[in-house]
Amino acid sequence: MMIKTLTARLYRVAHGLAHRPNATPYSALAQATARIRVGSLDEALPGLARVLAEGTGAARAVVWLAVEDELVSAASYPAVEGAQPHSLANLAALLAQPEVDHVVPVLDGLVLRAVLAIEKPGLAVTPADKRLMHDVAGGAGLLLRGIQLNAELSQRVRRADELARELQASRQRLTRARDVERRRLIAELTQVTTDRLAVLRTELAQARDHLSGDTAQAAQVQHALARARTGLDELLEGFRVIARGVHPAVLRDQGPYSALDELATELPRPVRLSGTLPRRLAWEVESGIYFLAASAMQHLAGRPATQPLHVHLEHLQGRLVVRIDDPALATPAEGVLATLADDVDRLAALGGDVELAEDGVGGAVLRAWLPDQLEPSVDDMTRAQSNSAGSGQVAP
Repeated sequence: MMIKTLTARLYRVAHGLAHRPNATPYSALAQATARIRVGSLDEALPGLARVLAEGTGAARAVVWLAVEDELVSAASYPAVEGAQPHSLANLAALLAQPEVDHVVPVLDGLVLRAVLAIEKPGLAVTPADKRLMHDVAGGAGLLLRGIQLNAELSQRVRRADELARELQASRQRLTRARDVERRRLIAELTQVTTDRLAVLRTELAQARDHLSGDTAQAAQVQHALARARTGLDELLEGFRVIARGVHPAVLRDQGPYSALDELATELPRPVRLSGTLPRRLAWEVESGIYFLAASAMQHLAGRPATQPLHVHLEHLQGRLVVRIDDPALATPAEGVLATLADDVDRLAALGGDVELAEDGVGGAVLRAWLPDQLEPSVDDMTRAQSNSAGSGQVAP
């Protein structure tokens, strides 16, 4: 129905003008109308390109479709075998192409549907050429609306498939990150509890032995219980340290900058913290960068030194980044990376990376980053599509 409506309009234009003096270009339009009438939508675009090329005597004619916020080459005449569609940012970019001699937008109301372009190297674009292109554009609006909408639908289906794949990949990354964190917690709990619980058990057994004798050895019992109490206090403090590391209150309430600032005050080496984070990000992103930076600070600033450690946080180009400059690296770079192995694994599982480069004069720079979104945002896609629909409007 759409093609019939289009061809009826083109036919009326061609039939009315083909018999006028100096209207020779419209003979090509009249002939192409019959070809388009019996063709499909896919055949209609090459037919329009042929109308333009034959009617204007152009060396080449191209029909560009407005798809989302770009212009995409949909058909050309003469056709180039094996040529792939390519895109341009907007109408201005098309006008800037040196081979393009004249363009006419195809409007559907105020919405840009397509652009017709011709190439006439060494030849002038005549007023008759311009009239023909405007008449074709006027009759092609309805047809190109359907084609453009189909192209946009295909684009959105492809984007939905991409989002589904990205979502599945992000969930797999989160699963791997949880596995890495679970192994780290097991290792820390084992390190904190195993030896101290064994000592505590020994102290309590000694106190029991002294109490079970015929004569209670009060002083020895008191010493054993005092040592057990000290060991129990140390064990509880170890658990508190792990708990703060797993879910730091300052990190939760104020973000990674404040949490690293709090950690820096407890280290024996001076630490200079810089940078700003304009907004809060997801817990996995903030905690991933924080744990990596905290582990690196504890390793690099765990001993007194005259030269301070410089830690810089920034949110840049869709990434949360930490950069740690150590002008006097005390341990080999391989040792630093080995110490940070669990944190590096966590960042890798979340889609980030860690780089450590020595500067050749005794210092090194560690840089780690994570994407600021671990899951694809459907809202962003919808917003982009809405913006692209708005950008297709042409002022009257």
